[in-house]
Amino acid sequence: MVIRPEPLAIDEARRLYTGADSVHDFDHILRVLTLAERIARAEGADLEVVRTATLLHDWGRAEADAAGQNHAAVAAARAQAYLSARGHLPAWIEAVVHAIAAHRFRVAPEPATLEAQVLFDADKLDAIGAIGIARAFAYGGAHQQRLWAPMVAVDLARWEANGDDTAHTPVHEFVVKLSRIQERLYTNEGRAIAQERHRYMEAFYHRLDAEVQGLL
Repeated sequence: MVIRPEPLAIDEARRLYTGADSVHDFDHILRVLTLAERIARAEGADLEVVRTATLLHDWGRAEADAAGQNHAAVAAARAQAYLSARGHLPAWIEAVVHAIAAHRFRVAPEPATLEAQVLFDADKLDAIGAIGIARAFAYGGAHQQRLWAPMVAVDLARWEANGDDTAHTPVHEFVVKLSRIQERLYTNEGRAIAQERHRYMEAFYHRLDAEVQGLL
């Protein structure tokens, strides 16, 4: 008889995220988990794979970022060792590991399974809307970024060719990434959630642009 390992508990996962910054802390994990479970149910994905991948998807991010490593690859490697030690079946572990490895916006691999697409969409949805605005400015403040730059001054072509500009601001992040997220989502449920979040975020950044220039 095969004994199925116990699902990963919230409190067990929480202990893996000590020292994370406010943009990628365990509150982020819990927000993504709520969205991922909603999307998984709507799309018919394997809920346990999605749940486990979501709880582990940013494990070790602070250390990976400090070392200039791909944090998704680091989290995937940690998850593989962790879940293997818990006695999960190799094929199930591979499904979780792929979802973690494929959750980044700018870095391969592409999410090739429904479960990976669910995690990708849920993670990206937490980067747009009101919470996305809050996270962009929290990150900018922590990295001494300017509060604002004119949207028309953001050189998207140069950014795509050379990566982040040294003068990156939350406005740059909106133009080069956040405004394009809804186009990149995979699931019907994810795209439906994104519509209102995108509208709110877009209105905010245009309002900010107008206020800073004294137009409103």
